Amino acid sequence: MEPVIKINPGASKWDIRQKVWDYIEEKNLANFPRPVHNRIPNFKGAIQACNKLADLQEFKSSQTVKVNPDRPQQQGRFVTLEAQKTLLVPTPRLRTGLFNKITPPQGASKEQLRVCSSSQGVRDFSVPVDLDAKVKVDLVVVGSVAVSEKGLRIGKGEGYADMEYGMMASMGAVNESTVVVTIVHDCQVVDIPEELIESHDLTVDYILTPTRVIKTNCQLPKPQGIIWTKLDTEKLEKIPILKKLRALEEQAGKDVTLGAVPAAAEPGLQTSQPKRQTRRRPRQNTQQDAEGESKQDSKQEKRAEGEQKARLRPARVRKESRGDGRGGNEGEINERGKGKSRGNVKEKGLEERGGEVTSQRKLPLSVTTVYLGGIPAGLRVSELKTALREREAPPLRLTWQGAQHRAFLDYSDPQAAEQALEALQGLSVNGHSLQAELAKSQRGGKRSAQSNRRPRPSTGPKSNTAPPGIKDDTTEKTEQ
Repeated sequence: MEPVIKINPGASKWDIRQKVWDYIEEKNLANFPRPVHNRIPNFKGAIQACNKLADLQEFKSSQTVKVNPDRPQQQGRFVTLEAQKTLLVPTPRLRTGLFNKITPPQGASKEQLRVCSSSQGVRDFSVPVDLDAKVKVDLVVVGSVAVSEKGLRIGKGEGYADMEYGMMASMGAVNESTVVVTIVHDCQVVDIPEELIESHDLTVDYILTPTRVIKTNCQLPKPQGIIWTKLDTEKLEKIPILKKLRALEEQAGKDVTLGAVPAAAEPGLQTSQPKRQTRRRPRQNTQQDAEGESKQDSKQEKRAEGEQKARLRPARVRKESRGDGRGGNEGEINERGKGKSRGNVKEKGLEERGGEVTSQRKLPLSVTTVYLGGIPAGLRVSELKTALREREAPPLRLTWQGAQHRAFLDYSDPQAAEQALEALQGLSVNGHSLQAELAKSQRGGKRSAQSNRRPRPSTGPKSNTAPPGIKDDTTEKTEQ
């Protein structure tokens, strides 16, 4: 099969990375986070590609599987846990160690396994694995930016996958028989010149895409350990576990001479990544940053003002409203139902001033709506919202119509809705399967948030009457 991305003669690794990243962005082939530059792309179809892992004979016969922590391989982590295999996940950027063993609760449900396979699972359900642990890894799953059918691989340029494998080789956890699999979009399979691959670069045995399973029969050897001359003191300071491994190998009499600090590491990589990550920091940090700067443009001032109002809300309301980390319209209807039925006028007023104004400000002019059907009788809003968070598909706003066994989820744009649809496939809550699809009103385009025909709280004076579906739902939510 001919690669869709053509690599020019004499191209460097960075030329190939840039070409793949640009193509994925231009063709809109990725889900959040965007843009994909300087990342392992979270490509569309990642779930289908990861599901092919379960069909590999090498996976079926494995006991311990190591899977990288990136978002596109999350389904691969779930497949591993579902198959009741030992899952090892590297510590992100190797900050605090080599990897963690994920330990799901006894008798965990599918929903619990999905949580364990997410970034939250690494935090809440993991046990650190040290360098001196006696571990044998049977299969390794890595992400890639580009890979060739011959098994040559290019990562995002920071070398973490190569270092992880080298450290596992040094501790005896992997050997020549260990199978390495990468999971990518079809467009990421390109022709990579063999002369670009160095001794520390990790090669792969299988490539899984949404449409293909490629056995590479790669003949190049994999790293047998850390090549210390490829590292410098600056890298050791960033990754403390490398210092520990170097000390152990030095005691064993091995040559651990470091290379020189490069005059200019590949530019742009270290400076651009933190800038994008700042939007994912906790809201408190964003507020502190805004207060700490003497001059802000009008947009930043409005944002800081809205966050200050959010701080004035009662803790219980804030907990629900910031569920998706983006302003929290997800909890809007549920919390308002509670305040209304309990007659807590003071709390309701605070919510109108803090939560409602903020949600109105953050809701985009147009939204894309997903229909969620098959909601069983007796299901609570909080249970559905928990399931959405576990699937990492929290909406900007949730319109609950439990009496009609359905709900509507509003997302900021078609891409976000597509990502949510992909994440919600196979969703089951309390043993009931739910159906997610694009709402009928959306199949021809976007729906205006202002002209939303479904009931929505407003900032103006309220009437005590509500449409029948919402009235029933308020009663149900009060039971919570």
